[in-house]
Amino acid sequence: MNNTNHNPAAPFGPVIYQYTRSQAIADGFQIEVTKTAREAGIRFPVFITRGVYEQCVAVPPGVTGQDEPGRLWDVVWMLRFAIIRSQPGASRLPVALYVRNSDTQPPRLVKLIATAGAVDMDDPAPTITVMLPDED
Repeated sequence: MNNTNHNPAAPFGPVIYQYTRSQAIADGFQIEVTKTAREAGIRFPVFITRGVYEQCVAVPPGVTGQDEPGRLWDVVWMLRFAIIRSQPGASRLPVALYVRNSDTQPPRLVKLIATAGAVDMDDPAPTITVMLPDED
């Protein structure tokens, strides 16, 4: 094996393409919810994916007694409890909550994933992203 071209700084070669969090926010694929998360006692910046917003935060047409701030609070509050229950050093947490998206059907259990990572490619500060299980 020839190791003359091995570069420890880029073990997989040059980056071909990167999609930053700031691009995902600009494109509407992620939404920052840090203000609400701080009110719930979470110290780090928090982002949710568009999928989480659509399934858990946006109020479907015709659904009564619901509003987006209340539904967002439910998501970050359950995230807070997932953090409290987590093991030290965990970087991936299950988050579950019941969401009512119909006035005629009972609320359904929605399972989410919260991951800890860097804010962005050029910002290593810690942040939390809440996503649907298939968005990982």
